[in-house]
Amino acid sequence: MNVGIYIYEQAEVLDFSGPFEVFSTASRVAQLAVPFNVFLVGESGATVSARAGYRVIPDYGFHDHPNIDVLIIVGGVHHDEMNKPEVLNWISHQSKKAKVTASVCTGAFLLAKAQVLHQHRVTTHWEDVAELQAMFPSLQVIEGVRWVDEGDVISSGGISAGIDMSLHLVSKLYDLALAEKTAKQMEFSWTRQE
Repeated sequence: MNVGIYIYEQAEVLDFSGPFEVFSTASRVAQLAVPFNVFLVGESGATVSARAGYRVIPDYGFHDHPNIDVLIIVGGVHHDEMNKPEVLNWISHQSKKAKVTASVCTGAFLLAKAQVLHQHRVTTHWEDVAELQAMFPSLQVIEGVRWVDEGDVISSGGISAGIDMSLHLVSKLYDLALAEKTAKQMEFSWTRQE
């Protein structure tokens, strides 16, 4: 299963590194098969400067990535991304093809702007709950939860909550035993409930 994580300028580092670690660790500790192929996608494929100047080279750009089964949109300084029609169109198109679309932190703003989210229950970083609700009043923005599962769309709170959500995705898309084994390997105390 291909897990594509979209990154951009000023993306929050743990928003993409956390899920990347979960899916790559799950594949490493799985006994019978390699369940996930995780990769980073940038708009052009060129080096991206994430938060605090953390430089990352995406595996692919919009023009050359493989099919995406699980699309993850991360947060960070997202306002410029919300004004890029090519980014919003790509998110919308990929979400229609993916089995599951997920957001970490303020990635929910991009999913809403790309019209992936409509009247869904969602969450985001606690500092951004009021803004998300004000900008997209049809959403039911939930406070005080690590993640919200709406079936084919899942959103998580800020930064480290993306790890909880990704472990949930491993349990949902593969099985609970692998999610538990992954959390143990990572020495991470997994919050399982919304």
